[in-house]
Amino acid sequence: MVRFQRRSAGLLIYKFSKEGNLKFFIVHPGGLFWKDREIGAWSIPKGEIEEGEEDLLEVAKRELKEETGIDAPEDEEEFIDLGEVTQKSGKVVRAWAFEGDWTGLLMCSSWVDVEWNGQEIRIPEIDKAGFFSIEKVKVLINPAQVELVERLVGKINAE
Repeated sequence: MVRFQRRSAGLLIYKFSKEGNLKFFIVHPGGLFWKDREIGAWSIPKGEIEEGEEDLLEVAKRELKEETGIDAPEDEEEFIDLGEVTQKSGKVVRAWAFEGDWTGLLMCSSWVDVEWNGQEIRIPEIDKAGFFSIEKVKVLINPAQVELVERLVGKINAE
């Protein structure tokens, strides 16, 4: 039996604060299951790659827009390739980074239907987001995704 490996594509936005400190944009999943979970629960904005989708960067851009309302750059040269990581669940996350900012207004247009106490309810995929220092991100983000942040820092420092 061949198992389908779940795969996602996502984008890590970074910026430098006025003081010159590197900040990273991550998101928190919506819903009652995640409501009180912080440590290890956050993620880069990402989404599942559907069968037949080949342009993974385009998948990542679409998911960023759906989950946050943020438009990614059109020019592929603005992206830094961060490769893949495999999360504990077995899901493979393919990621890129770009320098950008955020208005502070979260405009999630993607919703998930879940059953809660015998009723079907609709929840936003993302309920909060923000830019955080590397120290804070390493605590909040899914542990496997820490590697993506570290790869980005390494590439920025190498420039």
